[in-house]
Amino acid sequence: MSVTEVVEQFCKLPYAERHTAFEKICEFVDEIDDELTPEQIEELERRAADARAHPERGIPWETLRAEMFARYGVKQ
Repeated sequence: MSVTEVVEQFCKLPYAERHTAFEKICEFVDEIDDELTPEQIEELERRAADARAHPERGIPWETLRAEMFARYGVKQ
C-alpha cells in the first residue's frame, strides 16, 4: 500500500479512530530531529518575506481547509 493510499484510508476513519491511530504512529517515532539547517532557515525567511510582499497570492484558511477536506474525502 502506498503512502497516498494509507493517508486516504486514514482520512476515512471516524475522528476517534484517527486520533487513536495517530497516537500509535507517534509511539514509533523515537526521536525527531527538529533542528533546522542554516539553509532551511534562510529559505523559510525568504518565503516569509515573499508572502509579506505579495499577500494577494495567499489562500484564505477556510478555502484551503475546504479544498483539503474535499480532496481527501473527509467530512467537515
